[in-house]
Amino acid sequence: MTYKTLIDHLNWRYATKKMDPTKTVPQEKVDAIVEAVRMTPTSSGTQPFELLVVTNPDVLSEIRKVAMDQSPITDGSHLLVFAAWDNYTEERIDAVTQQMTEARGEIPMLNAYYDNLKAMYLPRDAEVNYAHAARQAYIALGFALIAAAEQEVDSTPMEGFDPAEVDKILGLKERGLRSVVLLPLGYRDPTGDWLLPMKKVRKSRDTIVTQVG
Repeated sequence: MTYKTLIDHLNWRYATKKMDPTKTVPQEKVDAIVEAVRMTPTSSGTQPFELLVVTNPDVLSEIRKVAMDQSPITDGSHLLVFAAWDNYTEERIDAVTQQMTEARGEIPMLNAYYDNLKAMYLPRDAEVNYAHAARQAYIALGFALIAAAEQEVDSTPMEGFDPAEVDKILGLKERGLRSVVLLPLGYRDPTGDWLLPMKKVRKSRDTIVTQVG
C-alpha cells in the first residue's frame, strides 16, 4: 500500500460535478468525516452549529429542487447540511459552560470567561451573531472536505441553494438553526463529469502568500 501525504489527497480531490448514483459511501467513511466535523475547533469552544446527514431520497429530491437542480445532491449517497445557530442565547452559552465544567471541573476563570462572552454576544444583533456562527460552520466544512479527501470520498461544497427553503424542508427554524452550506458525498462518475479530466488550477504560492517578519 502506498503512503499518501495530506497534499497528495488534496491534489486528488476536486469539486465533483457528476457522481455515480449506483455507489454508496461506506458508513465507516461517513463516520470518519462526521467525526472530523465534531472535532473542529470553534470560537470559544461553542460549536455553534449542527450537522444534518441526509440520506432520505425524498428529502434529497426536495432539496435539489431549491438548489439549482445540482445533481450531486441526489446522485451522492449522503448530503451533509451545515446549519448554524440563528443567534447566541444565554441558554446556549450556559450549556457550553456546563459541558466544560463537567469535563474539566469547576474553574472560576472559565466561568468568568463565559460570563464575559455573554456580556459581549447577547446584546448584539441576531444577524451579527448568526454570521459569526456561520463562520464557525465554514471551519467545520473545511475539516469535512479534508477528511473526505483522506477517505478518498468525493465531495463538492455548495452555496447555490435557497437557505430559507432548505430550512423549511428540514424544519430548521423551529430548532433555532439556519442552513449555511451543503456538502454532497459520493463517488465520481468518470464518464459523465466534465471537470474530472481538467488540470487542477490554483494560484502560485508567491501570489497568495505574503511572509511578514
